Parts: sequence; C-alpha cells; structure tokens
Amino acid sequence: MHTSAPTAAARATREPTGQRAGRRPRPYLPVACLFLLLMTAASWRLPHCCDFGLHAAVVERLRADPLDPAHPVVGVPGAGSPYYSPYTLAQGLMSVLSGLPGRYVVLAFVPLNLLVLLTGVRRFTRLFSARPWAPVAALGAIVLLWGTQGIWWSGFLGLTSLAVNLSYPSAFAIGLTLHVWASAGHVARAQASLPAYARLGLLCALVVLTHPITGVATLAGVACLAAGWQRGRPARIAGRWALTGALLIAAAVSWPYFDVLSLVRDARVDHVHDALYEDLLARSWIGLLLGVPALWLRWRRDRRDPLVLMFAVLCVIVLYGRLSGHSAYGRVTGLALIPAQVALAVELVRPGRARRALAPFAAAGACLALLTVHAGAVVPRAVDPVGFVQPPRWPSYDWAARHLAPGDVVLTNDYRAMRVLPAYGVFLVAPAWPDPALPEPERQRRWNTVSAYLAPGSTAAYRRTVVRGHRVRWVLVNPSQRLPAELTVVAVGPVTGEVLARVSGATRREQPRTAPGDRAVGHPPR
Repeated sequence: MHTSAPTAAARATREPTGQRAGRRPRPYLPVACLFLLLMTAASWRLPHCCDFGLHAAVVERLRADPLDPAHPVVGVPGAGSPYYSPYTLAQGLMSVLSGLPGRYVVLAFVPLNLLVLLTGVRRFTRLFSARPWAPVAALGAIVLLWGTQGIWWSGFLGLTSLAVNLSYPSAFAIGLTLHVWASAGHVARAQASLPAYARLGLLCALVVLTHPITGVATLAGVACLAAGWQRGRPARIAGRWALTGALLIAAAVSWPYFDVLSLVRDARVDHVHDALYEDLLARSWIGLLLGVPALWLRWRRDRRDPLVLMFAVLCVIVLYGRLSGHSAYGRVTGLALIPAQVALAVELVRPGRARRALAPFAAAGACLALLTVHAGAVVPRAVDPVGFVQPPRWPSYDWAARHLAPGDVVLTNDYRAMRVLPAYGVFLVAPAWPDPALPEPERQRRWNTVSAYLAPGSTAAYRRTVVRGHRVRWVLVNPSQRLPAELTVVAVGPVTGEVLARVSGATRREQPRTAPGDRAVGHPPR
C-alpha cells in the first residue's frame, strides 16, 4: 500500500501546526536579530588570530587570479587545494568587484554566515515542533549547552568558538547543513517532487565542497532523516534518492579546483586534530547530560526517531576517528551534539512532566556554561568584572604590514606571525598548515630551510642561496632569534618586540610563482 504519511509514533514527536499556532507570537525573529548584532560585534572586535590569516590569504589568491590561484600561503601553483571552494570563490569575486582586501571580505561574511546559521536553526527545529519558543530554546541550547572547558576549533557552535570562527567557511557550512537537514526532513516526510530531491543533492554538494568534514556529518544526517521518516514504494523512493546522490556526486567531482574524493585518503591533517579527543567530555558534558534523556524520551515514542538516529550515527563517526587514527573526524563532534540539544529544546517547550523535570537543570547548565566558558565571548575584556575566559587575542601585525605588499615573500618561523601575515597577501617560505597542493615532503624541506637560515651557524653564502631560491624580500624574527648581519631592520613590533628586516638587494614581485626547479632550496650547511 502506497503512503507517504509518517507513523502515529513519528507524528507524536512533532507538535502539530495549525491556525491556532499561526496566531501565536513569534519570538524567534527579535531574538535572532539581537543575536546577529551581538555576535557580529563580538567577532569583529577580535584581532586576527588562529586560522583567520589562512582564509584571508585564500581570498587574496582568488582576487589575484580567480581561475588559477596560487597556493594560499606559498608562491607555488595552488591546484588541488581544498581551500578553493564555492564559498571562497564567491569571496574572491566579491574582493575583485569591490576592491576590498581579503581580510575585509572575510569579515564582511560574518553577518551572512550568522544569517544562514540562525535561519537554519529555525528551519531544522520546526521539523520537530511548531511551538513558537522551540527555535529560541534550540538556539540557546546550541550555543550554551556544551561543557565547562572551552574550545576554539571551527565547527563548534559554543559562543566563544563562534566569536572566533564566524568568519570561517566552516560556519557557513554548518548553517547550510541545518538547512540541508530541514530540506531532507521535508522531502522524507512529504510526497516531494523530483526537483526537491535534485535541489537537495546540489545543496549537499555545496556543503561537501565548502567544508568536506562537515559534509560527512551532513550526509549522515540526511541518511538518518530518510531512514526515520521516508515512506512509500521502495522502488520509487530509491529512484528519487538515487537522483539526489547522482547530482551530489556529479557536482562534487566536477569542481575544477580540487578532487574532493582524494581527501578521503589524505591523512596528513589527522595529527593536527588529535587534540580534539583530549578532554572531550569536559567540553560537552552539560549537553550530553541534558540532551541524552530528551533523546531517550523520543526513542520511547518512536524507535526510528531521526534525532536519535542522527546522534547515534554521528557519535559512531567520532568514535571511528578515534579508533582508526583519522582524527580529522573529531571535527564531527561539533555537529554530533546538535540532535541532543534540539531534542532537549523540543522537550522544554512541550507541556508535561519532562519539561518540569528538565527545565531547572537546563537553566542551571546554561548559567554554569555561560559563567565558565562563554561569557568572555560577548563581554569585552575592558569591562569584564570577574575575569571571564576570553577568546584568543593575538597582537596585531599592522606595524609590519605597512611595509609589506601583496606577493612579497617573508621568511619566518614565528608561530603567530606565520598564521597572521598571510592575511595581508604575502607569501611565506614555509607554510604553517598542510595542504594537498603542496606535497608534505616539500613542506618539510621548506621548514628545514627556514630553520637552517635562522640557525646561528648558517653562512652568508647559504642565506643568499635561500633568498634567491625563494625570492625572499623580508625576514621576521622574534626577540630571542639572531638577525643576520646583512639585513636591514625596518620595524619593531610594539607589543612583542618582533623585528621585521629587509633583505638587501631584494626586488619586489607581485604574486611570485616558484618554478619547479626552485621548490627545494639547497641543503643546509653541514
């Protein structure tokens, strides 16, 4: 018998809509507008730190050459770099049309990313409850109910993490994921048309190309929504989902800037993510303690509840990353908690004993998380009355950028300088981040070259070889490092005491492209 209607148990997990619900006040709009203004200001007031320089550098390369951009950080071809996604291509075109440098374009996308995220929270939550306060409760749970230890990684939606990472592609990808899940839920529950399945496939491809790790969680959630709610003739339904999958694969593999399938086998970034599995419970215990009981209540009502399935599958992916050594899958942790948080939000607005039991603990958990982790994201340090945990505040490199021009090559191994200076359009000799566009052995050779150049025993002849081979124009060192005698000091950092020096006789060249034979500079002196 053909039917597209959900079972009675499934219908019980969602509050019905109707005319009475339509006359109720809609509090989410003012709350979302206030949140957008507050978090935009919180994000914009922070100095450049962490991975901001990398994402601004990507826009700079696309601004210089949208069709064939250089490597984001090193003056070599950038073919194969996953940073050149549809999202960053849009940023690059905006930079071209507006004339704005990459770092300003990246910041300009903060309100857009917030808008996508906030509308995504509303759409996804309304799959499970039509009550007007459900999206408000879901937003509060998603940004507050984590743990009592902060995390600055992109892909996590706690207030502090959002303040740092709202300008990153991952913020857009997560917001779009919520829209994808909402669309998948509507497609699975209704007798959707073929165009709806086709649009879903293209949206999935956009997430996968923008942030592949988030794309893994996106596809897992879509599968869970289909498994929980899809009804109908098996052959017909299979054909429609096959259309979704075919368009997803076709769009993903046809993207000309990088091969998304090759990233599945690329393990070079796994070691970077090992830290995600440290203190995992300390970062998420409040959300788990409150969200799992809400999921259990939903499971009792419907054994195929999509939120329960999504939470279980995403936790399995996180566990797989731990057991297999592919720690990059730890990034899924940021999305794995969302089904539990939304389930809790739905129970908090649903009349009954569950709300009376969970509400006091949810309020206490939100206050505890706010005071221990999140308050520093929205309370400026200057007016902080108690010393909240604050997001990272790295010193500005505007003092050095006054002397630099896009395309200049800087030699440095300073931790913060390597991550911030690319935001100003300069290239580095050795990149801080691994990237498929630069083979790992070559990246290590460049690191060795920089270390050898700055070593006390390096010779003037070797340093000249390095300068010629990599077209180095500037050298930046911290106060504890020796500055070669042949360099000319042009600026000193007012906060850190770092020194920017010009290489004598160096010539400026915009957007240098290192020839294949120049990639590996000679061996360091023995």
